Amino acid sequence: MLSLRYPLVLASGSPRRKQLMTDAGFSFTIETRPTDEIFPDTMPADDVAEYLARQKAAQFQTDLGERIVLCADTVVILDDQILNKPHDEADAHRMLRSLSGRTHRVRTGVCILSPDGNGEPQMQSFTDETIVTFATLTDEEITYYIRECKPFDKAGSYGAQDFIGLVGLERLEGSFYTVMGLPTHRVYQALKPFSLLR
Repeated sequence: MLSLRYPLVLASGSPRRKQLMTDAGFSFTIETRPTDEIFPDTMPADDVAEYLARQKAAQFQTDLGERIVLCADTVVILDDQILNKPHDEADAHRMLRSLSGRTHRVRTGVCILSPDGNGEPQMQSFTDETIVTFATLTDEEITYYIRECKPFDKAGSYGAQDFIGLVGLERLEGSFYTVMGLPTHRVYQALKPFSLLR
């Protein structure tokens, strides 16, 4: 629906982000570039998602041209500790057991790289947070979810749109789409200034 002055690139291999951008009415291409998802040990957990989104965008700075590049990163935070993507089934089970019956935070950082009008790239970034409360999960439910949905590409070992979200998400404070990996309401507003119909 939102027609932009420049071609839009979604710099993410996530099928969930692709679906969300499609459903939000954007026309875009996908291009990913290798990025070390490493952050300083001393960095507060709240800053990590936006920092990593900016690191991803930085890979496009030298050859941006007349394009807009959208990057994002999502982290799950429990007790001020980041739960990354699980290494294996045991790690996924450990994470989901720790989330069971408790409240955690999901933060998605977004970075938009765009031309500044003088041939130079400019970055804008922001973070959106959703507070998530899980119901108490049984070991059987966790094992079933891991084996059926294989959440090894997901921060915190779960997808809100999967079985575990359907049966286990008791309460959300914030955007469901932020938990899925992209706060589309804020992305839409951030891209509006580039609309052909301003």
